[in-house]
Order: sequence, then structure tokens, then C-alpha cells
Amino acid sequence: MERDLIRERAWELVEKLTLEEKLGMIHGAQLFSTKGVERLGIPPLVMSDGPMGVRQEFEPDCWRAVGNTDDMVTYLPCNSALASTWNRALSFAVGSVLGEEARGRGKDVILAPGINIKRSPLCGRNFEYFSEDPYLTGELAASYIQGVQIHDVAACVKHFAANNQETERLTMDVDVSERALRELYLPAFYQCVTKGNSLSIMGAYNRLYKEHCCQSKYLLGEILRKEWGYDGVVISDWGGVHNTMLAAESQLDIEMSVTNNFQEYFMAEPLKEKIDQGVLSEAFVDEKVVHILMLMQRLHMIESEGGKRKSGAYNTPEHRQTALQAARESVVLLKNEDACLPLCHEQIKRILLVGENAKRIHSNGGGSAEIQALYEISPLMGIHMLLGGNVTVDFVQGYESMEKGAQEECNWQERSLEHGGGFVYTGKEDTKEAQRREELRNKAVEQVLEGNYDAVIFVGGLNHEYDSEGRDRSDMKLPYEQDILIHELLKVKQDLVVVMIGGSPVEMGEWIGEARAVVWSWYAGMEGGYALAEVLFGKVNPSGRLPETFYKTHMDCSAHCVGQFGGTDTVNYREGIFVGYRYNETFGVEPQFCFGHGLSYTEFFYEGAECKRESKSLENDGGILVSCQITNSGNRAGAEVIQIYQITECEEGKIWPATEEELESLVPVKELIGFKKVYLESGETKKVEILVKDIREGSKIGVGKSVEDICLVIS
Repeated sequence: MERDLIRERAWELVEKLTLEEKLGMIHGAQLFSTKGVERLGIPPLVMSDGPMGVRQEFEPDCWRAVGNTDDMVTYLPCNSALASTWNRALSFAVGSVLGEEARGRGKDVILAPGINIKRSPLCGRNFEYFSEDPYLTGELAASYIQGVQIHDVAACVKHFAANNQETERLTMDVDVSERALRELYLPAFYQCVTKGNSLSIMGAYNRLYKEHCCQSKYLLGEILRKEWGYDGVVISDWGGVHNTMLAAESQLDIEMSVTNNFQEYFMAEPLKEKIDQGVLSEAFVDEKVVHILMLMQRLHMIESEGGKRKSGAYNTPEHRQTALQAARESVVLLKNEDACLPLCHEQIKRILLVGENAKRIHSNGGGSAEIQALYEISPLMGIHMLLGGNVTVDFVQGYESMEKGAQEECNWQERSLEHGGGFVYTGKEDTKEAQRREELRNKAVEQVLEGNYDAVIFVGGLNHEYDSEGRDRSDMKLPYEQDILIHELLKVKQDLVVVMIGGSPVEMGEWIGEARAVVWSWYAGMEGGYALAEVLFGKVNPSGRLPETFYKTHMDCSAHCVGQFGGTDTVNYREGIFVGYRYNETFGVEPQFCFGHGLSYTEFFYEGAECKRESKSLENDGGILVSCQITNSGNRAGAEVIQIYQITECEEGKIWPATEEELESLVPVKELIGFKKVYLESGETKKVEILVKDIREGSKIGVGKSVEDICLVIS
């Protein structure tokens, strides 16, 4: 009823608008806003990038930063970090921070969250996305969107759909089976627009089944509008529209781009000419404007429609606390032999940090995810803050990157439609750089030998030279000869703690067997360095779990060993639904660290698993209620992530199917169908209940700590 009333009011306004006024509302009039209609009290629709914070202000018609100091905001952990928390409530809280800050900065739409499935570890924008699994992605992203939108700001979930690489992203065509599209690449979007009620959605740059996604009749019309009944606003990615007729006839509502020739956009003057010539009906425009006016009513942007709009706020102490908690829960303890961690504060007098990522900040890079952070605590600063003046904290660089500064990164946006929109970055180095790195390595090793340190921590990984919009990696190797450095450090310090920071997994094979303690941290926001310090020194018990498979090499990933990746014309997703752990578990490919993996400083014991049928009610949609007892049997409080998998028997030693027909009939050995994060004091036992949907006939339910560590199986 409310939807009908809102739509009726929107049509009443449409009837009062001229064609020119309507056209001004459906395309960019500035780089981040459309035109309003002042005489009718219709404001412009103002947008901003996310999801790690509200982006800095630019001039209306060029990619030059305004340069004031009032656009510094809370820097939030990236979506990959948030996914590692496996915590719906925390995802809601982080979304709420972003929504309140967007409203506080005067924005109507925040271009977040990014939810594309991590088909390959080489995609440059993976740090902006949640997971390789559609269920985990959909659950966390829907909560995130709900948090954003309580502040009268529209989330804009992106990029719809099958946008899994940056190479030639403007032109490449995705050839994916209907089954894989429906089972892997669309479910999280469905969750976001139904359960999450995302008020807007952004089309993708790429093509799907020969149609550009931003003007696709199949994707936007048949699936989004008809099947899903979506009546929110569809916004193009910036420069994602290519044809006036196709865009006008599609279910796209707003065209945006990176250029300042606003009246030349496909849905601007060229569309007016088509209508004036009688080639296109004005009714296409009317329907787009109705969607926009419905959105404005829902956000209380039109005063005459009643309801006072929330004003928002940014840089509040509460926001910083949420960023800190998200960073704490995102840290993943990958390996901890001989209980190397946590380090004991009281027993340490001298400590050395090695590696450029110990001092580097990451908020000002990565493409459109960049922000002006109010501050960012590096690992070096975080450890200094935690340990205080009684401990000597030294730093040596160890390696040197070539990452460009933030100002150059801003200017990249102007050129983002060139050369197909993206490429594969190889990061090749010349002889002079290799000599420089050898000098830095030798200096680091010498300092370890001469410094008599109680602990040495290497902090390396990636940065936004590699994790960035517009570029994909060529492989998973650690850049800047870090493998050599880690290997040399381990020779002289066997209990070296290895910390990796990045947005995608890296190869660890050259040193993982020697390293006793390995910690993974993402781009973890403004408090990331302090949260990492808390985990390393045991002030926080790590509870992060991997939301994606960490392969030994990218050739263990099905997108590379079976399908295609990085192609410039048609990219064939031959692997079908067998992406990430679905491939590894079904075909026996051992990863470095599996999906769902993450250690703790305490131990959790599972017992007494049961399940029973639940009927549909007002509270839930029915399904199977899975329960078990969890006990914290260690001497520290901590959090466990209980993971529920649907398990289907598969023949031993299964090899890749020889035919497409065989592939279409196969089902994965394991699929995530439920999860819950539970906090337990030392010695505490809790009964945990998780409602899951009906499982496939003949399958079993597995309860465990990761996809490889199933503790209990229920037939």
C-alpha cells in the first residue's frame, strides 16, 4: 500500500514536469549529482563513492579536489575485512557509520557496498568486495545496507552483475552459464534488494550475454524489475552507458560518467533529439523519473511529502569505536605454531618492525575507494601506542614499493575510460630498483643480528599499487622481493612473526613452512594498526575467519586453471558454479588456507549436534533448525564462528568433467548455508541454534570451524 501511494505521488509530480526538467533528473549535471527542479521543490540527487568512507569533495565539473579540510571522515575497514568478521551485527554497525557520515556530508546516495563474487584472487577491486561465497556476501551486505539506510541515505549496491575483473572492463563480455549466474553471481544482489531493501543499485561496466550491463534489457528488465519486483533507482557506473536507444529503453534510471560534457551524455541532449523526432516515447523517461521521485520520498528529500529528514554526523567518537571493533574482529590468525603469539608485553624490552607496510597508510589509494581519512594508525604507530615508553620500538624499511601518491591517484579518474577501462599490472622492476632492495634487505638482516631484540615482526603484503580499481594482478606473488627478505629474516630469527596486509591473498610457499606465526590483516581502517597491535600482544583474541580461499598459487583457482580471466573480448566462465572452495573441495585441490579458516588463542569444543524441521512463521521462512553445544575449553575469552555446510557425497578422486552436460549435473561437495558468531568466556558453554534453508535431497549437514574442519555431521 505504501509503495502504491509513493508511486502515485511521484506520477503527480511527473505530470507537472517539462521534458527538459525530466531529462535533467536522469543524467549527471555534475560529476556526482543530477539536476533538481527548484520550482517544484525537487532537489538534485547527490552521490558519493564508498565503501571505506565518504570520498573527498571534488570540483563539480573536474576531478580536482576542492582541498578544504572539512571532507576528512572516518576511514572504515574494507569490505574484505568486514567479511572476515563473519558478524552480521557488526556489518550493520559499519553500514550505519557510513550512512550517517554520508548524510552528515550532505549526500543522498552512497555508492556502496561492492558485492561482486571473488572469482579470482587477481581482481584489482577484490578488497572492495566481501567474499567468494554468495551466502556469506548476501547476509553481511544486506545487514550493511540496512545500517546505511536508517540515516535517510540510499545504499547503491554494485556492480550488477558478473563484474569480476578490471582488465578491459568496459568492453569484455562475460560468457557464463545460466546456472552459475543464478547460483553464484546473482543471489547476493537478490538478498541486497529484498532483505536489505537497497534503494538503489549500480550497473556494471562489463557486458553479459553481449549486452552492456548498464543498458541490459535482460539483466535490468527481465531479472531485476520483473522477477525481483524492484522499484528502486538503477544508476550506471560512471561511463557505463554506450547507446541512447538501448539506455532509454532499458530499466536504467540515471546515467553518470567521468567527463564534464554533461549535455552530451547519451540520456541528455541525444535522448531529447530522439524524442523530438518521434523515434522514442517520452514514456520511457517518465518511468525513470518516477523511480527517482519515489527514492526522494523514501529519503524524505521532498518536504511536501512529510517526514523530517535526518541530518547525519561524521567523525564522531562512536564511529571511531565501531571502526576499531570491526578492525579487531577482522584480523585472521593463519598460523601459530608453538604458541608464538600472543607476544608478552611484560617480557619485551626491545622490538623491531621490518617492512614498509609497518609505516604505510592505505586510505588515500585504490581508485574510487580512496578517502581523506581523519587519521590512520599504522602498525608501527599502533604498537608504539600500545607498548608505551618502557619498550624500545625500532623500525627498518626492509623493502621499497613504487606506489604513487594520492594526488596522482585522483587524476586517474579522468583517464579511467581509456584503454578499455583497465589492464593487467605486472609491476616489473629495473636493475637499479633490484640493487636498492638488496641494500634494504641487507640492512634489515644486519639490524636483527645486531639489535638483540626480544621480538621481530615483519609487516609486508600488498598496497594500492596492486589492489586498485582499473588494474588486475598478473599473479599472486609478493611484490618488491619480499619473499627473499622474509626467508633471510627467518634464517636469523626463527620466531619471526609474519604479518601480511592486503586486499587479496598472496603466495606464501617460499617461506610458510619455516614461519611459525602468520597473521593476515586487510586494509583495516583508521584504527587498523592499533587493532593489529592488540591482537599481536593478546589484548584482543583474534576471531577473524577467511571469507575466501587462500590458494597456493593462482593456478589452483578454477578461474585460471579451468576458465578464463583477464581476457579482452569474451571471458568464458567454464568453471561454472565451481568457484573458490566449491572447486577445491569437490576436486581435491589443496589450498594454502581454506575458506572459513582462522585460529584463536583459545580452544573451542563442539558436541551434541541436532536438527529439526521448523515451520514457516512470522519470524522466519521455515527450514531446518541446527543446534549444538559450544564450549570454550581454553583459558581466554574468545569468539567462535560456527559454520554450517550442506555436504553432498562425491566420488573419490573426482576429475574435471569432460563435457558441459556433466558439469551442469554436478553439485559441490560443500556449500555454506549458515553461520553464527558466538562470544564465550573461558570455560563457558552455550547452546547455539542456526536456522538454515532446506538442503538438497540426499545431503547431510556439517557443523564446523571451517570448510575443511567439520566437527559434527548430521544425516
